[in-house]
This record gives sequence, structure tokens and C-alpha cells, in this order.
Amino acid sequence: MNTAFYNELAPQLKAHQATLIAVTKNQPLSALQELYDFGLRRFGENRVQELCEKQQQLPADIEWHLIGHLQSNKVKYIAPFISYIHSVDSLKLLEEINKHAAANNRIIKCMLQCYIASEETKYGLDEQELIDLLNDPNFKTLQHIEIVGLMGMATNTSDTKLIAQEFKHLKNIFNQIQSQFFSTQKSFKELSMGMSSDYQIALACGSTMLRIGSMLFNP
Repeated sequence: MNTAFYNELAPQLKAHQATLIAVTKNQPLSALQELYDFGLRRFGENRVQELCEKQQQLPADIEWHLIGHLQSNKVKYIAPFISYIHSVDSLKLLEEINKHAAANNRIIKCMLQCYIASEETKYGLDEQELIDLLNDPNFKTLQHIEIVGLMGMATNTSDTKLIAQEFKHLKNIFNQIQSQFFSTQKSFKELSMGMSSDYQIALACGSTMLRIGSMLFNP
């Protein structure tokens, strides 16, 4: 574990009242155990199969976050234990999560992924699709999911002005959605944005959850 980086990051997290999601994809169990022994408990994975394999072999008090694209037919594998799903991008997927959460007598916290980048390879809802989803009568029937915020990925670029512009755009969408749909729901408070390359910009723009992987691990 790169403790020097974490010691530099920790006061920034505290100052911005943000939390760290340690992105552990492609890392061996020994590296995750090292993070755990250091005191970290929130781990994020991109792929369902890798997530399930690691969850079975690591301590039970880890809070697992699914941060990658999720296919509906794979929800059943993570529904028994997943804490947060950051990457919900359709009502169909929400309905599937709700079905499997109900089967496991759980309520699963979800974030709606918004498309804010200038890259076609990114997933997510645009603003109108987001509003349409939240206004859909079927959405209001889902009792085993809880929408706790939004997630977004900025363009993979060295242009910091563009990244800041995209993060500020997501923050504005968050404020609008919070006011319009979740004004009485205190749990709608999370803004999952920022990774190893752009976390400082994300914090300045209002991120409450950083998804950081490579910087946490020694080269």
C-alpha cells in the first residue's frame, strides 16, 4: 500500500467531508488484505466475477461497491451482499436490482450514472433520461432500492479545465435532482466522482466519494 499517498489524501477527504472507495480491480488478495489491515473498509470493483471471488475470501465487514457497468443478468450474484451500486443507467436495471434485493430481504443503495464526458465509450443517462426515469410510475413502485446520489466519469484527458467543467456540470445536475425529487430524503447526498488522475478537481467540485485505485498501491 502507498501509505505516503494515503497520508496526503486523508486530510483532503476530511476537509471536504468525502469518503474513499479503494478501487481494487486486478489487485491480488494480498494487496486488499494490506488495505484492510491498514484500516480501509470500502472497496470498489468493476467486474461482478472478480467482486464475488474477492468477497468470498476477505473479511465480512468490508463494504463492497460495484462501480463498473452492470448487466442485468449478473445482479443476482451480488444482491446478497453488495452495499452500493454506483453505475445504474436504466430503469430496467433498477427493476432487476429491486427484484433480487427483495429476494434477499435487503434494500440496496444505488446511484444513477450520468453521462458527462465527451467520449462515446462512457455509459450513463443524459439529463432528460435521468428526469424521465425518476418520473416513471414504475420507478415509484421500487421498494428495495434506495437512490442515494449520482455518479459520473469525466473525459480521460489532461485538460483540467474540461474535467472541472464536466464535474461542475454533474454537481449542478445533482443539485437540481436533489431539489426536484429528493428534497425530503436526507440519504440522497452522494456524488461519486473523481479517480486517481482527477480527484483533486473532483473534491473542489463537490465530490463526496472518490474512486481511487492505482495511487493507493505501490508501483
